Amino acid sequence: MVISHDRIKHWAILYATAWLPKKVRTHTRYRLFERQRRGMLERGQVVMVRHPKTGSTWLRTLLTQLYHHRDGISPKRVFVADELALQKKGLPRWIISNGWYSLEHLIAEAYATNDPLVHGKKTLVLTRHPGDIVVSWHRQYQKRTKAFKRELIEADVNPDGRIDWQAMDRWQFVQNPQLGLPAIIRYYNFWARTVADRDDALLVRYEDLRRDTETTLRAITSLLGESFSDDAYQKAIEFGSVDNMRRLEKAGYFQNESLRLRDAKDDDALKVRKAQVGGFRGDLSPEQADWVQTQIDAQLDPSLGYHSDQSGV
Repeated sequence: MVISHDRIKHWAILYATAWLPKKVRTHTRYRLFERQRRGMLERGQVVMVRHPKTGSTWLRTLLTQLYHHRDGISPKRVFVADELALQKKGLPRWIISNGWYSLEHLIAEAYATNDPLVHGKKTLVLTRHPGDIVVSWHRQYQKRTKAFKRELIEADVNPDGRIDWQAMDRWQFVQNPQLGLPAIIRYYNFWARTVADRDDALLVRYEDLRRDTETTLRAITSLLGESFSDDAYQKAIEFGSVDNMRRLEKAGYFQNESLRLRDAKDDDALKVRKAQVGGFRGDLSPEQADWVQTQIDAQLDPSLGYHSDQSGV
């Protein structure tokens, strides 16, 4: 079993502060986690910025499989931090960050100010249609997001009061300016603008990765300066199929806590769900879905390719 030093520190912070009153606990965790993230950024070589529900677990599974077939990396532990470098010297240390919420502001600020912390880093920014993100993010926030993460996020986006996420239905969540579609649009506008002129950064659309997995995966590994055999790409893609990922999650194959089965009777509680493109229209009423797309057309940076008059969405 691969034991991540960064993950040990992460859980040590959680356990050491669990007894504190909520307000003090949240403030203390924020500062300790922020300090840890800064150290990780100093040591890291590749930064993956992704909003929750953009397919980063799938992408990291594909990459883990590539390293497994070439370097013998464990296939059961999808890397989230320093696992690759711990298993084989010379493999990159990754920073996986939402790059926005709570203590992850550190990442956004570093890129916005061109802080020396991000000099020499390779950067992947994962994008997905905001409509698909927001309906999946609602399920994630209600059924899979850990309590400590909710505390940190809610203290950040609404410091004057608690967000009653349990009472918030899907449509209320979609419209919520702090967590829903408006926040996701601001998020992507920031990152599209921030990495536009960086020759060491790549915007990766989930839709492209789903439509032509091998070509998109090869573009990512090219940015990383990595080469793998054709057979490794094919095996990684077969392993990362939706059906296989769902089967493995239900079987308890992965060592990642984030991929553990939470409720065998509730498919909405699965980490790996439908993986659809444009699926938000099936989750919302026609009027709601049209409102979502209208907001995207009016406010989202068109360079991301998610406007209704752009093909390939």
